[in-house]
Amino acid sequence: MNPSTALARVLVDELARCGLSEAVVAPGSRSTPLALALAAHPDVRVHVRVDERSAAYLAVGLARTQRLPAALVCTSGTAAANFHPAVLEADESGVPLLVLTADRPPELRGTGANQTVDQIGLFGSAVRMFTEVGTPEPVAGMTAYWRSLACRAWSAAGTERPGPVHLNLAFREPLVPETALPAPGESPSAADPVAEALAAADDWPEPLIGRPSGRPWIARHAAPRGPEPVELPAVERGVVVCGDGDYDPIPYLALAAQTGWPLLAEPTSNARRGDAVSAYRHLLASPRFAAEHEPELVVTAGRPGLSRQLLAYLGRAERHFAVGTGRFADPVRTATDTVPAVAAPAGARPDTGWARSWREAERRARAAVDGVLDAEEALSEIRLARDLAAQAPNGTLLFAGSSMPIRDLDAAMSARCGARIIGNRGVSGIDGTVSSAVGAALAHQRAGGGGGYALLGDLAMLHDQNGLVLGLGEPRPDLALVAVNNDGGGIFSGLEQAGHPRFERLFGTPHGVSMERVAQMADVPYTHLEWASDLPKALLGEGLRIVEVCTGRADSAALRRTVQQAVEAALED
Repeated sequence: MNPSTALARVLVDELARCGLSEAVVAPGSRSTPLALALAAHPDVRVHVRVDERSAAYLAVGLARTQRLPAALVCTSGTAAANFHPAVLEADESGVPLLVLTADRPPELRGTGANQTVDQIGLFGSAVRMFTEVGTPEPVAGMTAYWRSLACRAWSAAGTERPGPVHLNLAFREPLVPETALPAPGESPSAADPVAEALAAADDWPEPLIGRPSGRPWIARHAAPRGPEPVELPAVERGVVVCGDGDYDPIPYLALAAQTGWPLLAEPTSNARRGDAVSAYRHLLASPRFAAEHEPELVVTAGRPGLSRQLLAYLGRAERHFAVGTGRFADPVRTATDTVPAVAAPAGARPDTGWARSWREAERRARAAVDGVLDAEEALSEIRLARDLAAQAPNGTLLFAGSSMPIRDLDAAMSARCGARIIGNRGVSGIDGTVSSAVGAALAHQRAGGGGGYALLGDLAMLHDQNGLVLGLGEPRPDLALVAVNNDGGGIFSGLEQAGHPRFERLFGTPHGVSMERVAQMADVPYTHLEWASDLPKALLGEGLRIVEVCTGRADSAALRRTVQQAVEAALED
């Protein structure tokens, strides 16, 4: 067995023992040993994408949804550089990722050799761990080194502070094994062709096999219990804020129920359920309401930051408890205390004047929002977000695109259970959203979940058209991509740039492209949707498909202002 093949097969075998089940491969020559080893392993599902940026975001979607590291493989050169945006997203949002970049051996670096760049520490501080693995050699000690390294990488990617890990692997030729392994299922006699090939390798100075019974080289044992919660001060005017993040929302729902403190939950916190205040964005945008409802204490979980109103509100509290272990979110530096977990104050009473005031405000604001949106049958951007979130069946995965889609969900979505809502909120870019949604739906449905939906803007769709290009035989998700096409960047129409004379070209960025043309490029079904009553029918179907809703940027901005005015009028009555 040649050294490059040995390294790749040992590494893949050990990662699979740790729990690796999803891998994304961007084709290339230098990464051949890794690609072949992954494709032959029966416990790893391999996805192939021709665009490295799309491949990387696909891996982010897979890993985010399954809450386990996904492997990401590419060849040397600019291929690895195309992973960088997704690595940044994984870093900031805590998504476990194993980035395996193939490289030229040391003797070819710095010589002008083809497809060779400096890949050492390529992703800087964005990774939890970086290792230059070294060129494989048939010497004693390699088995323990490679297998223990795989376990360390797996642990670094997915334990206390999940995130990306980068292993740079230099492969010398030959890159192709002397004997090809059968693909999973091709050989009934070989339950695990990779493990069998390693056991049969008799041309190495030591056995290449792993621990008996398929256990990892280094078994990691979880701590027996979680952190002790800190009892919060006994105050009446408390507020619970759940920002973006993959954490258990139940303790914060319980805290709100025990204390009567309003729960303000961003959609991707998955805490907007039960009695959560769904119209908080509009309430806090009312200067009078915000002034009359200054809190004594705020508890934040996850990463709040979807609205300026909420961030400004955090600074009004005398005490701000930010929940987190090691790293905690404090975007406006208002935190006064950081705690690993929280508990309601002893003797807390939920039925207070503060609680009743918030409930009444929520009732009025909710009615005002729905009244404005229901007045027109034609689908607006904000009504589409509300109705999609409400009508998606239980068991659904809803991927929210950055820019206006996630903000419209935040503004209009009612509290509900039964749907998991995620998005790329780490860096909040519009890049890679199609690929991330595809990966998320694939992982969700592999785990037995229901259909997938994604609410995206037109620029996000155009930015990641390659995410729709799936080769023959590739796993395909049940995913409806609901695209809002307002011919440009809608978010800027509500910002200060909107009044600039060069606004349209520099910020509006009209493109004139119909999503039907995008669907034709990728050969996926397409539906044009105009009326709200047709949404349930448009969402029906199977496989990857596009549903387009055309809107006007100026009209949408005006409608959002009308909704806010209606809420403020309802609060005055």
